[in-house]
Amino acid sequence: MRAHRHLKSILAGWRPAVFSFMDWGVFALRSYHYLLLSSRLFIESELTSRTWFNGIWLMMAFLVPMLFWFPGRRMNKGWFILLELLLGGSYYVNSVFHPDLASKADYLLPSLTMGYLMSKRTLWVIPAVTLIPFTFQTFLKSSWEQTLSIGTDNLLFCFIGIWVSFVAKAYHQKNEMAAEIEQQNKLLTLYAAEIENMTLLEERNRLSKELHDTLGHSFISLIMSLDATIALMDRKPAEVKERLIRLRELTEQNLDEMRSTVHEMGEEALSLKQKVEALVNRLREHTGIVLNVNLVGNEPPLRFEMQQTVLRVIQESFTNALKHGKASQLDLELQFS
Repeated sequence: MRAHRHLKSILAGWRPAVFSFMDWGVFALRSYHYLLLSSRLFIESELTSRTWFNGIWLMMAFLVPMLFWFPGRRMNKGWFILLELLLGGSYYVNSVFHPDLASKADYLLPSLTMGYLMSKRTLWVIPAVTLIPFTFQTFLKSSWEQTLSIGTDNLLFCFIGIWVSFVAKAYHQKNEMAAEIEQQNKLLTLYAAEIENMTLLEERNRLSKELHDTLGHSFISLIMSLDATIALMDRKPAEVKERLIRLRELTEQNLDEMRSTVHEMGEEALSLKQKVEALVNRLREHTGIVLNVNLVGNEPPLRFEMQQTVLRVIQESFTNALKHGKASQLDLELQFS
C-alpha cells in the first residue's frame, strides 16, 4: 500500500509537469497577442475617448475570459471559449471596421488558444473562427479568395491548438501507462519473491519428509535387524554372517540415498557456470554432439531465479538447434560483464 501511494504521488506529479508547461505556453502566447494590441493602440493613436473605450474593450477581452480559465487554477474551458469569442472576436471585427485604429488585429493566437482548450461540447468553435472573416467581407469588398484565406489561417491555428492539446494528453497517457507498468512490475517482483520463498519452503519440507520416510525407515530396519543378529550370534553364527552382509548392502544403499538427497539440496548453491557446465556435459553424454563452450568474465552474484532463467534459455536454444536446425555442432559463449 505504501508503494502504491508513492506511485500515485509520482503519477499526480506528472500531470502538472506536462500540462502546466503547455498551459502556460499557450497562456503566454495569448497574453502576448493582447498586450501587443494594447501597446500599439495607446502608443500610435491619439488618446481620445474612443481610444480609451477601445483600450477598455481590449482589456476586458484579455481579462474577463481568464476568470474561467487560468493555468493551474480555473478550468471552465467552455465559458472561456465563449467569452473569448464574444469579446476578443468582436474587437477583431471592430478593428477591421474602423481603419483609424492603429492596431489591426488578427485572430490567430486566440484561435490557437481556443483550439487548445476545445472539448467535444465546444466543437462549434471550429466553424465559428473560420466564418469570422465573412462578417466583414462586404464592408471591405474583399474577394472570396481573400476572405477564405483569412478564415483558413484562423482554422489552421485552431487545429495547431488542437494538436498541441493532443500531444500533451498523449504524453500524459504515456507517463501514466509507464507508471502503471512500473507498479505492475513491482507487484510481479513481489509476487515472484513470495513464490520463490514458498517454493523453497515446499522443497525443504519435501526433502525433510523424504529423509524421514526413506532414511528414517531404513535406519529403523537396520536397528531391528542388528538386534535380531545380536540375539542369533551365539546360536547360529553362519546365519549371522549372512545377515551382516545384507545389512552392509542396505547401509550402502542408505548412504547413496543420503548423498543423492544432499546433492539435490546443494544444487542451489552451484554457480551459473557450474550449472551450464553440468548441462553441457549431460548433453554431450546423451547426444554425442560436438559442443564448444566459452565462458568469459567473472560471474557476479546472481539470484536463483536469474540463474534458472539463463539456464532455461540455453537449454531451449540447444533443443531448437538439435530438433529444428539439425545441428551437428554447437558453440556456446556465455559472457559476464
